[in-house]
This record gives sequence, structure tokens and C-alpha cells, in this order.
Amino acid sequence: MSLRSRGVRNLAVLGAMERVPRDFFAPRRFADLARTDIALPLDYGQTMTAPSVVAAMLVALEVRPGDQVLEIGTGSGYVSGLMAQMGARVKTVERYAPLAESAAARLTALDFGHRIVCEIGDGLEPAPNERFTRILVNGSLEALPPSLTSRLVAGGRLVGAVARDGFPRLTTLSRGPDGALAHGSGASLRISPIALGGATKSA
Repeated sequence: MSLRSRGVRNLAVLGAMERVPRDFFAPRRFADLARTDIALPLDYGQTMTAPSVVAAMLVALEVRPGDQVLEIGTGSGYVSGLMAQMGARVKTVERYAPLAESAAARLTALDFGHRIVCEIGDGLEPAPNERFTRILVNGSLEALPPSLTSRLVAGGRLVGAVARDGFPRLTTLSRGPDGALAHGSGASLRISPIALGGATKSA
């Protein structure tokens, strides 16, 4: 109801957020705040994005059943679970191994393991053999790198946040049937910068 009051009308997004329990993914010490519209801190300086921001990004992403989604920045795994609930198959990449491992365990416990592959690494590194219909960047960047845009198939869509005038703004990129890229910019988002650099392995 809170999201509806903020103007979210996409039934697929609302349905997924009703069915996937955010409190299950939240750090235990913040479980009582999991159903509020605020970002929650994770380990390694990462954050669990506020539900209204997650909803805005998923609405812009236009996830469809059967989509092959690349997610950059797994975090708690909550957004991965939402996209799987919406019928997508998700490859999610997290540079911090303990976060990736915890997220994978939670997603498996909710029976999403068959729809989601969790990998440890730098999701912004080039991967020329992989293509996706949807790409979601969970965090803000100064610009969308070619290593991401090159992985988008014709008819595909990428959503993230790009810093403009010092503030992250919702940014969409779509690839037309002819391969041309079209950019769009939306509202300001309260979202953290994405972690850059190589993967950090477990101790």
C-alpha cells in the first residue's frame, strides 16, 4: 500500500514485493526496519536499497517472464529474488564473496536457486560471450561502461543510476532492433555508488 501511495502501479513489481519477504534478506539487527522505506546497511560499506527505489528501477527495467537478466551488485540478494519471482532467470555478480555466499544461501532457502546464478567477481569487466535481455546495475556510476552496454541484445534494456550534477539519476538504455542505443533519464535516486574493483574472496 505504501508503494501504491507513491505511484507504483506495475502489478508484476507490486506482486513480487508482496511475495518476497524483505525482512528475510535484511541483516538480523535491522529486521524490525525491513518493512520501512529506508535503505539498510550491509557489510563492506554496501547498502540494501530502499523499497521505493528498488520498485522504480524494476518498473523501468520492464522485467518479463523468461528474460535473461544480468544484475551487477547482489548485495543481500533481495532484488535477485524479486526478479526471479517475476519470472526472470538471473545471473547476479557480487565482488564481496561473503555477501554473495549469504545471498545465495537465502535465495536457495526460498527455492529461487534454480532461477538465479550467484557469481563472485567484478560485474563491470568485459564478458564478450554473454548477452542479456535485461541488465540491472544496483548502484550509481559516473557513466555506463561499454563492458555493460555491449552485453545488451537487440530489444534489450539496461537500468541503473548515473551521477548527474552530483546526484544519481535513474538512467535507462535500450537497444533497438537495428542495434542503435537510446538513452533516457528519470528522477533522482537515493542510491549508493557501486563498488568498483576486483572480487574480494572469503578469508
